[in-house]
Amino acid sequence: MKAGLVGYAQTGKTTLFNALTGQNVQTGGAGKAKSNLGVIKVPDERLTRLTAIYKPRRTVPAEILFVDVPGPRTKGSGIDGVTIQALQEMDALAVVLRGFPALDATLAQPVRELADFEAELILNDLAVVERRVERLVKERSNDRQKAVLTQCLDHLNAERPLRHLELPAEDEREISSFAFLSRKPLLAVLNTTEANVVTPIPEDLVAACHDRRLEVISVCASLEAEIAALAPEEQAEFLAGLGIAEPASALLIRAAYALLDYISFFTVGEDEVRAWQVYRGSKAPKAAGRVHSDIERGFIRAEVMAYEEFIPVANEAKMREIGKLRVEGKEYVMKDGDIVNFRFAV
Repeated sequence: MKAGLVGYAQTGKTTLFNALTGQNVQTGGAGKAKSNLGVIKVPDERLTRLTAIYKPRRTVPAEILFVDVPGPRTKGSGIDGVTIQALQEMDALAVVLRGFPALDATLAQPVRELADFEAELILNDLAVVERRVERLVKERSNDRQKAVLTQCLDHLNAERPLRHLELPAEDEREISSFAFLSRKPLLAVLNTTEANVVTPIPEDLVAACHDRRLEVISVCASLEAEIAALAPEEQAEFLAGLGIAEPASALLIRAAYALLDYISFFTVGEDEVRAWQVYRGSKAPKAAGRVHSDIERGFIRAEVMAYEEFIPVANEAKMREIGKLRVEGKEYVMKDGDIVNFRFAV
């Protein structure tokens, strides 16, 4: 699963990517052909608290794959083929919006940038749908797909992204292979200046995101890069001096994690405390498969404790004694924060 950082030139997208991943990718300019990938550890206070209780030999956080996606060359020029291909491979998008003057002193217009970018996605999808519907009409085939695509066509012609089009599962399957860009989950990220790092997000941008049903987060990419370069013990002091509890990048990572529709569950013990990601709505055997395919194949049951119930007790034997350690079967739907021990036989 990949979360793509997208946006126009001079938004600071690659600077933010470097801050998130610890890489030193150089900005290639608008329309650069290369996508850059980085695996990022997901900050989770729950993992920290479980580590303090179990004192394991190692602690392993959940991870998310971020991609610095090639950007459109200029606003209104359309998305080039390289960028389209890269966007199609993403499972969710985080569009970085410029919140500072450009090199040529052009003032920031994040609301306009957001509208322009979404319009690019809609226009690309519209062209795809029109071509496919035209072909289906000529061939007089696949009436079901044609009906679903006609719904999409009406939606796009009304200048609305496809992520707002609610479809039953069977209709969703009819269009899943198209990887429509405007159907992908989207997060807005305002890249602001260090002077505005604790300033509220502008009301017009908040309103624009609300109208689009988008979450919006404010970061300062250059400041995040400075923080990331510090030793862990120095970061807390630096953040305290700014009046910030944690880097904005941590909030961005968690928001992207949720955008991918992930939840975390934990396995614990003296050897290892680890967070695992699984799709929301996944059943226990599928979660077991994240740990090892043999555990999914030979799944018998899951012994489950809710994180919120465990922390005040901090003792598995006591949790079992008071009836807070549950035994769940194959139909159990995993919940965010579950602490699990899988029983299996192969």
